[in-house]
Amino acid sequence: MAVMARETWTDERMDDLVKQIDKGFDATKVEIRDLRAHVDMGFAAAKQEVSDLCAHTDMGFAAAKQEVSDLRAHTDKGFARVDADIRELRAEMRQMRAEMKEGFDRMDARFDSLQRTMIISLAGIAGSIAASVIGALIVTQL
Repeated sequence: MAVMARETWTDERMDDLVKQIDKGFDATKVEIRDLRAHVDMGFAAAKQEVSDLCAHTDMGFAAAKQEVSDLRAHTDKGFARVDADIRELRAEMRQMRAEMKEGFDRMDARFDSLQRTMIISLAGIAGSIAASVIGALIVTQL
């Protein structure tokens, strides 16, 4: 069955066509409005998710910053204790040096005293030997 093309358009048919086209455009406008609303809701949801993510990230950075601050304070306290221990050790070392110097000074004095005693003893022995030799020479000459 072949469809014959109409060659004449009546005002009524033109009005029907315009109404049909208007209905199509109205439906398209509604669909575009619905799509726009849906896209707007999607962007609003995405914007909210990004905002939530930013807030969560900010909280994470704030927590990390606090942890670093706490760690820094703890480290500072530790170094303060180490510094105090080092100062205490230095004081003890100064005291030990003073005690050792005092002990070595006493030993030096004793060695000096021993050396004097040895020199006096050697002089006495040398004098005794000289006196004995002179006495022996005199006795043998008589």
